[in-house]
Amino acid sequence: MTSLQPRSGLGLPDIFQMFETEWPFGERHTMRVEAYTEKDEFVVRCELPGVDPDKDIHINVEGNQLKINAERKHEERSERHSEFHYGRFSRTLLLPTNCNTDDVKAEYEAGILTIRMPRREAEARKEIPVARKGQ
Repeated sequence: MTSLQPRSGLGLPDIFQMFETEWPFGERHTMRVEAYTEKDEFVVRCELPGVDPDKDIHINVEGNQLKINAERKHEERSERHSEFHYGRFSRTLLLPTNCNTDDVKAEYEAGILTIRMPRREAEARKEIPVARKGQ
């Protein structure tokens, strides 16, 4: 699961980059995403070239998780060389708490899936008193 919070630069190689490029236990393909805040919206963009958005992309929100599933279907050709990744792709992103998941919009253009969610007003903090037990 990926958080929308940026990672701090620790000076170490990005282990997540390794999982996106060379998976040592067989093929693994993931979609690349970027997430940011724009005005009063959270925006998630995914690279998904060569998929049919009407048939091959499915987006769900469960609690505070955004789940994106897509599939690029393999086309049979003879005598071919391909570096394209075919098959199923999926990502689960942890959404910020003030994200309004009741009004999610998605659009697909030029191989990029863009998902927009408005932000809710921040809830006021409430201090919880601590009672002493046994007095």
